[in-house]
Amino acid sequence: MREKSTDIGPLASQEHHQKVHGYVDSVEAEGGTVVTGGPGEGWIVRPTVVTGLGQRSRHAREEIFGPLVVLIPFDTEEEVVGLAIDSRYGLNAMLFTENLHRAHRVSAALRAGTVWVNCFFIRDLRAPFRGVGASGIGREGGNFSREFFTEPKAVVMQMRPES
Repeated sequence: MREKSTDIGPLASQEHHQKVHGYVDSVEAEGGTVVTGGPGEGWIVRPTVVTGLGQRSRHAREEIFGPLVVLIPFDTEEEVVGLAIDSRYGLNAMLFTENLHRAHRVSAALRAGTVWVNCFFIRDLRAPFRGVGASGIGREGGNFSREFFTEPKAVVMQMRPES
């Protein structure tokens, strides 16, 4: 059920909409099921939940940057960590647990630039922000921003005295 105060806006461009729409359209052909969501009006893609696709599906392995999630069942902590780190990407990760020891253990094992535990997108702008692997370039936030937003240059000269 949709919360009345929640509003989902359009994707940023027609090209991005077509990309995300393509992922949604190919779910069934690749053996999955769209549980809820899918295309909306205009450039809207409603939050889409997909089941029946495994870790090797492109839907689970690629950075879609759209409101689509693939649910993959797991039995153990080790199994889910293995699923989470079996990717060339690592922008962000989320972990929901009531166990503080598990939160520390799993956070340490995840390969992600940011790990949110029991929350999402709480960000201190002084903390570094970036992905790992093929996610993102450089770091921003805090002292890292100086380096991210500058281009260093070396100028080397040899000066000869006038004769």
